[in-house]
Amino acid sequence: MSYALLRPFLFNLDPEQAHDLTLQLLEKAHKTHTLGFIYSQQSLPTECMGLQFSNPVGLAAGLDKNGRYIDALAELGFGFIEVGTVTPRPQQGNEKPRLFRLKEADAIINRMGFNNLGVDNLIKNVRNCKYQGNIGINIGKNALTPVENAADDYIYCLDRVYPHASYITVNISSPNTKNLRDLQSGDALTELLDSIKNRHTQLATDYGFYVPIVLKVAPDLTEEQVDYISKQLIEFEIDGLIATNTTLSKTGVEDLPHGNEAGGLSGRPVGHLSTQIIKQFHERLEDKLPIIGVGGIDSGEKAVQKLQAGASMVQLYSGMIYKGPKLVQQCVEAITSYRDIY
Repeated sequence: MSYALLRPFLFNLDPEQAHDLTLQLLEKAHKTHTLGFIYSQQSLPTECMGLQFSNPVGLAAGLDKNGRYIDALAELGFGFIEVGTVTPRPQQGNEKPRLFRLKEADAIINRMGFNNLGVDNLIKNVRNCKYQGNIGINIGKNALTPVENAADDYIYCLDRVYPHASYITVNISSPNTKNLRDLQSGDALTELLDSIKNRHTQLATDYGFYVPIVLKVAPDLTEEQVDYISKQLIEFEIDGLIATNTTLSKTGVEDLPHGNEAGGLSGRPVGHLSTQIIKQFHERLEDKLPIIGVGGIDSGEKAVQKLQAGASMVQLYSGMIYKGPKLVQQCVEAITSYRDIY
């Protein structure tokens, strides 16, 4: 069944129920070997962070928090899969309802709160998957861990996921864990990156191989914050940047049903803001490290705009909810055409 036919049924369900059901249906289609007849792997070899990617269009973290559906999701044609955000201990996340569609704006507001089954469960799932492509593992802190002790949680996860990840994302930009975004500024960021990088260096020595570390930031940054984060990324030799997470701004959606719900806004309304942040970081980083662009990509043209702003690769999530999995192929084809020209 095509997504266009399935979407009206899913949109009549509670959003979180629809999310879970979609993944279950995807897994069933994978196990019955039907996905390969509908979607195909798109080839556009891309090198980034010293890794080889089959194409530069990836799945953003948040869709598969526990790494349970990697093999099924890979069949949609992604060039890489990012799972998580995962925390040291299992946690339920925030109270329901915590996921809302803004259909008139092709947008979503979520306040999930890092609901996941814990890092050990995710590692088990990653080890059991058959996918041979690059898997990013997105790590965060538990809600009950004080922000001043956040480094302990990140290092705990880093230690455990290191031998199982193609790259590791340090998520300090979710708006749904209290005070998490405080880690994006000042001494808090410096101390966190110092702790993580010291441990990262030791892990690379211990294991005898290097796993890139990337930082995921919010779109709600001032130019001064962009300046500071850029300098810290270079100083601590972080391998990449993911820009951006969801926004706290509700500009343009505040009059829509659910438009004033607490949480992070994703989808079409965040697209321009995300692209502007990518451009600002690219101007400051000067190609010293790559940027993965995410936010508001719902067409091949929007994916190309991220590259024009300075991104090396892109990730999808909310756009697929409204446009369906064919969006992956559309983005790869658009980027292929863009590269052929430039």
